Amino acid sequence: MSIQIITDSGSDLPYSYLQKHNIAFLPLLVHFNGEEYEDFITIEPKQVYDAMRNGQIVKTAQSNPLKMKELFTKYAKENRPCLYIAFSSQLSGTYQTAMAIRSEVIEEYPEFQLTIIDSKCASLGQGLVVMKAAELAEKGMPYNLLCETIASYCRHMEHIFTVDNLEFLARGGRISKTAAMVGGLLNIKPLLHVEDGKLIPLEKLRGRKKVLKRMVEIMGERGDDLQKQVIGISHGDDEEAALELKQLIEKTYGCTRFFITEIGGAIGAHAGPGTLALFFLNKYIEV
Repeated sequence: MSIQIITDSGSDLPYSYLQKHNIAFLPLLVHFNGEEYEDFITIEPKQVYDAMRNGQIVKTAQSNPLKMKELFTKYAKENRPCLYIAFSSQLSGTYQTAMAIRSEVIEEYPEFQLTIIDSKCASLGQGLVVMKAAELAEKGMPYNLLCETIASYCRHMEHIFTVDNLEFLARGGRISKTAAMVGGLLNIKPLLHVEDGKLIPLEKLRGRKKVLKRMVEIMGERGDDLQKQVIGISHGDDEEAALELKQLIEKTYGCTRFFITEIGGAIGAHAGPGTLALFFLNKYIEV
């Protein structure tokens, strides 16, 4: 029986892509205006960004534990081996909840194979790993080898990103309100990356053009065999910036394979409109 790939909306993969490749999906939850929404299913990213631009406070929560248990139990009953690639445990409680529910389900179905990987990734960094897992599962890679390969992909995934407006990071408690105000006055654009699953500030630059140029430079410093890779770019309702970054990368490194998508509501609620993120491997893995 083929291996079932599972992920959550921390991966920022379009719902249509997940359906096409038979990837099971656990949406994170988005709250505003007194309503609860399922990321990518009952709310589109643009609705979240528009709400934020209008001054609304958007909050998020991990995937629904009951739905998670229903999904795991469904595959346990089918005795179908599963690989769940989860949003970084440093950014969401979804991974910890999934591990607890896995224990409950395996107590009832001891033969069930369910590997849950803490990807330590976010957005399309996680998404690229999920895409590779689905591709290898479709090709019939054995279960244990697939799990090992995907864990390695997670370890080598680079995340380089910037936000357009520091105010939203301040709202979410990621930076101080004073730092956001000063940064806005000076047109400072922070460059951040992900280290061991956590968001870590990298550099501060003035102006968007300098940020894009520096993102491409860091890609050259950290990337490996970039021309062979699928390069991920995700954006917070700013496709123009994503395409500008793509063109810079094409011109600089000759890359031809890109996957560009919009950052979903669960991540976008913390980063805000105008966020731009770049993803690639620091060690190319030939499989």
